[in-house]
Amino acid sequence: MFESTWGSLKQYQCPDWFRDAKFGMWAHWGPQSVPMAGDWYARNMYIEGNPQYNHHCRTYGHPSEFGYKDIVQLWKAENWEPEKLIDLYKSAGAKYFVSMAIHHDNFDLWSSTHHAWNATKIGPKRDVVGEWAKAARTAGLRFGVSEHLERTYSWFNTNKGADTSGPYAGVPYDGNDSSMVDFYIEKHDDTSMCYPDNPGDVWPQHWKSRILDLIDQYQPDLLYTDGGVPFGEVGREMIAHLYNNSVQQRGQLDAVYAVKNPRRHEGNHGDYVDGFATLDVERGVVEGIAEEPWQTDTCLGGWFYDSLRPYKTPETVIHMLADIVSKNGCLLLNATQRPDGTLDEQSEWTVKEIGKWIEVNGKAIYETRPWKQFGEGPTAFATSTKAESEARQFTGEDFRFTAKDDTLYAIAMGKPSRGGWLIRSLESEKVSTASVLGTKYTNWRNTPEGLWVESPTKWPCEHAWSIEIHTD
Repeated sequence: MFESTWGSLKQYQCPDWFRDAKFGMWAHWGPQSVPMAGDWYARNMYIEGNPQYNHHCRTYGHPSEFGYKDIVQLWKAENWEPEKLIDLYKSAGAKYFVSMAIHHDNFDLWSSTHHAWNATKIGPKRDVVGEWAKAARTAGLRFGVSEHLERTYSWFNTNKGADTSGPYAGVPYDGNDSSMVDFYIEKHDDTSMCYPDNPGDVWPQHWKSRILDLIDQYQPDLLYTDGGVPFGEVGREMIAHLYNNSVQQRGQLDAVYAVKNPRRHEGNHGDYVDGFATLDVERGVVEGIAEEPWQTDTCLGGWFYDSLRPYKTPETVIHMLADIVSKNGCLLLNATQRPDGTLDEQSEWTVKEIGKWIEVNGKAIYETRPWKQFGEGPTAFATSTKAESEARQFTGEDFRFTAKDDTLYAIAMGKPSRGGWLIRSLESEKVSTASVLGTKYTNWRNTPEGLWVESPTKWPCEHAWSIEIHTD
């Protein structure tokens, strides 16, 4: 049994299912999608002069009169078909699926025992987590949940403010309504974006009760916390419960706890020590091959739907996947949903394009392990958290390596410029066979500079190409 100490929690070992899965999809979706104005709406709509505040005033009225409590009533999810979306994600190659269970907005997306402001009673009046879980498991996918509640106490406290100028100067926002304290939380001074500085004893215990309820009801294969471990002993008690519950239900530790390393972040983002959980890197990658499996979480566009936000291309996502897997990681990708529950045309197209690539190249991804080096070539993804936009265009000289048993895969990240690829990392290896996945014949040869592989006469896919290699 796990205890709520770092020493006990460091008995954690990442389950093989996650080590093998490599690719998952995420529904980072909830009532903040309603305005279709981007991320962190529930916080920013109460910050005078913020673009989302301006959008809110133009669209709904001043937050003293029409607040977030009213936004959640507008979220109907009227066209949401979880089975259809899960089938799409499975066809794209996802091996696990994660449902957001609660964001910083204090609105539970499940049949919450401890919080009346939840999706079964307000808005869509559906058990969002439960329906996602049923659809995912029916399709044979592992199921996870994400919780972002730990920061709510401070993050959501902007609703207690008031304008400092203009016609509503001094008029309190609706979060000051004492009858709404169960949703808007009691008034205090902390409005940071990080973990609350002085949450007292009540909020950490309330957080734990809700997250334990989530675990006990849905038995997730993966739980993601949006930061480090919150609230000291209370947070460690939650983790011990997750692990012990998994052991009791399945006879062994089969659950993954994914948590962001706060050393990669500024400010107060909770506790972290090596070895107690699986590392998550938000919108970034690790520098080299990690000893233990880890995860990147990122999104096609914004975290919440924003019609003006540019989207990642299929090529970008595929290159990220190859890079992450070569470093012993998994990619968790959010396909941003409209408030009605559907994907827009670009998101759906991108997901399908990923699936086309996976159909040809899946052998180089699933159940693989890192090779002696993750890759070669002049181009790299940025390794700092939230720095993925700094990535450069890959070339025909860039490769990422994966291995399975006695097979090596070299994933070429670009087309060659001179009729073939030269893989310099294989200059000391004697290759016995080499073939481009998805083709019938590949011309190749060993050279003093490395393995030379001729370009296919007909390209089997787009964006990147996997070369299956055996050595003597």
